[in-house]
Amino acid sequence: MLQRRRFLLQALATAGAGTTVAGGAAVVPAAGEHVQSFSGRIVKRIALRYLLWMPPAASKPSAGWPLLFFLHGSGERGRNLAKLKTYGPARYAAAGRQFPFVLVAPQVREGMAWDSDALEALRIDLVARLPIDPDRVLMTGLSMGGYGSWNYAVDYPDRLAAIAPVCGAGDSDRAERIKHLPVWAFHGARDDVVPIADDQAMVDALKAAGGSVRFTVYPDVGHNAWEPAYADPALYVWLMAQRRSSPSHSSSA
Repeated sequence: MLQRRRFLLQALATAGAGTTVAGGAAVVPAAGEHVQSFSGRIVKRIALRYLLWMPPAASKPSAGWPLLFFLHGSGERGRNLAKLKTYGPARYAAAGRQFPFVLVAPQVREGMAWDSDALEALRIDLVARLPIDPDRVLMTGLSMGGYGSWNYAVDYPDRLAAIAPVCGAGDSDRAERIKHLPVWAFHGARDDVVPIADDQAMVDALKAAGGSVRFTVYPDVGHNAWEPAYADPALYVWLMAQRRSSPSHSSSA
């Protein structure tokens, strides 16, 4: 189903001596340097289509189910939701496998990349509407979705219990923001699409910051590291063992 939600971003600039106002009209500053300030509000409209798989009702924990986001790669963009069933957890769920978590696979339109604000808006909506444990929200993704997983985590560092990016990369300059977050990353040593060095830089930056990170490298695998990664039962056991260590108590938690 199509989810449309308004997501508000508050932009508050630093304080300073702004333009004076006289009689309701702005006074144009004189020639020369001036310290200015600005306060504004941006309304961002979010539109995401997605597939949702629910576990059997009888399996629901008292605090609610864990929630796993699966972010697709660039080849699955568009408006055909069937593309989402090609790889990863969505492929297994479509084939009838029952997971002990709610699985959501959103889709971005052709030519677009993952937007952290859109994912956050969707997370807020799902946690509000479904019996989900907000302290057990997890994210994984492949290729472009691996980038999206890394980026969402650093943009919203207190929202997730863990991430498992596959053949992606992150911004190592911001790695310290998620030093508290359990991470299990996967990459093929022969990847000629997303160089393993980019993922290694993020892993190294996290380790240097004192982070908890595992890095599995498949020596004879190219870009399709998602095949062995998502076929490994240990990944799902690890994901289910994670819980947000410092939950936010804000209204968007």
